Order: sequence, then C-alpha cells, then structure tokens
Amino acid sequence: MISVKDLNKVYENGSIAVHALKSVNLEVKEGEFMAITGPSGSGKSTFMNVIGCLDGATSGIYILDDEKIEDLPDNELAEIRNRKIGFVFQSFNLIPRTSALKNVELPMMYAGISGRVRKQKALEALEKVGLGDRVEHKPNELSGGQKQRVAIARALVNNPAIILADEPTGNLDSKSTQEVMDLFKKLNEEGVTILIVTHEQEIAEQTNRIISFLDGEIIMDKIIEKEKLEKKDQSIEA
Repeated sequence: MISVKDLNKVYENGSIAVHALKSVNLEVKEGEFMAITGPSGSGKSTFMNVIGCLDGATSGIYILDDEKIEDLPDNELAEIRNRKIGFVFQSFNLIPRTSALKNVELPMMYAGISGRVRKQKALEALEKVGLGDRVEHKPNELSGGQKQRVAIARALVNNPAIILADEPTGNLDSKSTQEVMDLFKKLNEEGVTILIVTHEQEIAEQTNRIISFLDGEIIMDKIIEKEKLEKKDQSIEA
C-alpha cells in the first residue's frame, strides 16, 4: 500500500538546514492499522504530511497504491489526495454552518459526483459511523465525538486506499476517545488501511503496529501481538 525508500525532508531556515526526515524507509501493507508516535519535533507530522501528499519530500521514493508520487505535479497530487487518501484531523475541520450530510458530501463534490449519488453515499457513510439520525445536524449541534465521526464518514466516502488520522482523539474526552478508536478498529477489520499519528501511548497500543520517530528517524517498528490487543479490549470493556 505504502512504500518509502530513503525519504528525506530538509527545511531551509536562512542559512540553516533543518533535517525533518532522515533516510526514512518504511513499508505499509494493505489492511494495516498503524500508529505513528514520537515527541514534538520528531518528524512524525512531517512524515504524515508527505504521506498525505500535503508536502513533498526533498529526496527519496514514495509509492502509494502502486503509484509513484514524488515527481507528480500539484494538480495530480490534489487528485490523489481526494481519490486515494481520507484525512481525519484533531480539530475535525468541519464547515460550521453546514449539515453533517453536506460536510460528508464535500469530497465527492470535488470529484465531480452527481448530487443524487453524493447524497446516497453520504447517508450510507453516516449510517456506517452511527450517525444516521444526525444527518441534518450542524457541527455546533453535535458533541466532540459525533463531530469526529462525521469527519471519519467524510474520510471514508470516496473509498480511499488509506485513512490518515492526525491526533484524532486529541480534543475528545475519554468516553468519546474510546468510541472513535472502536470505530477505527471496526473499519480496519472491514479492510480499511489506517495510520494514526498520536502522542498518546494508550492510543498507539490499540493499533496493530507502532512506528516511533526521533530526530527525523524511525527508532522503533513494533508489531503488537493480537493476544495483547484482545486482552486490552477485554480490560477496557470490564
């Protein structure tokens, strides 16, 4: 699904070169559920921006879903973002005075999908995240957890190859956090590939694989055993 080889990102700050990513190599298989962790300034957000085609690498190879990304022009990158990547952000990024339904329809408008099909697919996505009874509610009429579920429905609606979630539980209370994580787990079990950037260890440990960054480099790549995940789920339910 994702392959990066010798990926580097250098920011020029006057005469100073800041190496945000240093020769990063990583493979992500279809259907993985992965956490990307690390302290502030470690490179995890830069990596997410490159993977999400929001920023380009200085050098290296990036392949997404068998498509070579690093040399594409901006218009093709924008098309890939809309077609292959679903984004979920900490701040939800919903349009305030627009219904949940219209917010979810938005990526399909950019894709040129007809109004009737847009509405049907948006309704299906909202049902999938448990908000079939909130389709006409505006963001200020929804709880934090419900807003994030609208954002997840919006991320899903174009059937992307991968969902990238940047601190998706950062603005949520503990109950809503677990509801969102349970939804991600359910979507992953259905085959959706999900990458979550998080600084919370307890969130990372609910995924199947943890990648840790420090000073622009991957310092840990850990597979979480299925038995441990099941025990953790049982303890949360208890």
